[in-house]
Amino acid sequence: MASVEKKDNNIVVISLEASPEEFKDALMKSFNKNKNRFQIPGFRKGKAPYKLVTQYYGEGVLYDDAIDFVVNPAYTAAVKENDIKVVSRPELDIQEIGADKGMKYTVTVTVKPEVELGQYEGVEAAYSYAAPSDETVEAELKRIQDRNGRMVPVEGRAVESGDTVTIDYEGFVDGVAFEGGKDEGHDLKIGSNTFIPGFEDQLIGHNIDEEFPIQVTFPEEYHAENLKGKDATFQVKIHAIKVKELPELDDDFAKDVSEFDTLDEYKADIKKSQEESAKKTAQDLFENEVVKAVCDNAKVDIPECMVDTEIDSMIDEQNYRMRSQGIDLNTYLQYMGQTMDEYRAGLRTMAETRVKSSLVLEACAKAMNIEATDADVEEEAEKIASQYGMKKEDFMARIKDNDEFLRESIVGRKTVDALAEKAVKTEKKEEKKEEKTEE
Repeated sequence: MASVEKKDNNIVVISLEASPEEFKDALMKSFNKNKNRFQIPGFRKGKAPYKLVTQYYGEGVLYDDAIDFVVNPAYTAAVKENDIKVVSRPELDIQEIGADKGMKYTVTVTVKPEVELGQYEGVEAAYSYAAPSDETVEAELKRIQDRNGRMVPVEGRAVESGDTVTIDYEGFVDGVAFEGGKDEGHDLKIGSNTFIPGFEDQLIGHNIDEEFPIQVTFPEEYHAENLKGKDATFQVKIHAIKVKELPELDDDFAKDVSEFDTLDEYKADIKKSQEESAKKTAQDLFENEVVKAVCDNAKVDIPECMVDTEIDSMIDEQNYRMRSQGIDLNTYLQYMGQTMDEYRAGLRTMAETRVKSSLVLEACAKAMNIEATDADVEEEAEKIASQYGMKKEDFMARIKDNDEFLRESIVGRKTVDALAEKAVKTEKKEEKKEEKTEE
């Protein structure tokens, strides 16, 4: 039987005991697992009997695995029977151990804290919906028009702002070429500001096949240490001048880029999509404000270990995203001159917010009796399976005995929906700008 004692700061101490018979059984299991490690004179390796091994090496040689055989099932059972929500690594403290005494020990854990909810139904939260206008539709149409433009060569004139030029270039500092300062057949749009300040402007007025120098100064905050603030000369040759030719915005354009026969129909569809997107954005921001208001009204003492675990999770997420782009987080931090400890410290506030939100939403779900039904799970499984090109049945089979993560996700979403439905929408307050008075 386990004795459970609650301490301050969400600490729980579980006291457990194994009888001499139970511990002897664990010692025998440990012996059987490790007997091939023991070499005793007069016996082949692994053939010495239990009693002789413990006399020769001492009983303690079997303790490590014996402790695991005793503690793991007893601790797991105690946690389940007492419905203890553990959020930290268990700390084992052994008070007594031996074949003739059995084993007395405690396991200390940090548990999920209790949440004291304040007002959670009918909270006020800002809601702001920016309806799309004719201007936003035209802007999107222009973007699509630009995306469908084609580059055409220009002859008989010099480079102008907005042109795209094809150039060879090589850079020198104090007459010496520097690494990364050379390229051939490079396309550069004049006015894109993708090169060192002053470089693009000095191409204007030059013609195809011209070779000439360009004088620039690298910015003081330039990423390459050896080039910061340095004067440089680039030898440049222009091979081609091109401009983007845009298609006419007419019915033929609509037919080419969409499923519609007329430009007016296409514009109407763009506006509809913008409306749907704007409403979703407004609702998402509103729901965030609702959750924030509910969390502000709640009280909870968050254990540091939960925040640290959340930071670990956030770092894993960031590392995964960066690796998918061919970047390593540690390398990135070195490049930025930041240590991992500094990076972790910068994540702490956000991690605390995420942990509190999770705990408060869980408490709200319990208070409002929100659950994930089997039908909810089936529907969610069908969506996920579709995203990964799987059959729903195959996905359900994979999570048959471990669908808790799916149920938690469903309950979380249903809880936010319920809170938002009961919340009171208010107008977003404009931030007042301080007026300067002239003396």
